[in-house]
Amino acid sequence: MEPVDDRALLRAHVGGDPDAFAELVRRHRDRLWAVSLRTIGNSEDAADALQDALLSAYRSAASYRGDAAVTTWLHRIVVNSCLDRIRRRQARPTVPLPEDDGRAPAAPSDPIAARETALDVQAALAELPVEQRVALILVDIQGHPVADVAEMLDVAVGTVKSRCARGRARLAVMLGHLRNPDARNDVESTEGGTR
Repeated sequence: MEPVDDRALLRAHVGGDPDAFAELVRRHRDRLWAVSLRTIGNSEDAADALQDALLSAYRSAASYRGDAAVTTWLHRIVVNSCLDRIRRRQARPTVPLPEDDGRAPAAPSDPIAARETALDVQAALAELPVEQRVALILVDIQGHPVADVAEMLDVAVGTVKSRCARGRARLAVMLGHLRNPDARNDVESTEGGTR
């Protein structure tokens, strides 16, 4: 049996097939979850945002115009749901605890240092403006083509490239100590240990 493509599954869902949307979710859930988790930064809010997004996609499937791939359409809904949740969270700010997503680095030479690096990167990503963070997650971490990300975010290709460039530049400054761990100590010692 030949696999059914995403558009056919979405059409079948709109037509009343009770299993079609579940198959779409099964195909794309891992990438959608990764985008949600990395965008929001903690698993509880990410799960809620993803659930809201999938419910929205389920209900609005008939409005899918076919201008973009179904996966692009789903990613756009997830990103928008994440951005909505981030805006609500900023209205009532909290300080999230670092999340352990259950993945360990593959055969690290120093697992504690690798975990500290991952936490540093996660914290630095969280410091970026949300537009830059989302663009970097989709392009650099998820590996989506810039043109697809532009469709997902409903912005120009140049805007995605600009957001990624500015985000990378900010991350380079924030994470410069990872390239040269002694640089942080040099700064502290020249400032008289105040930091």
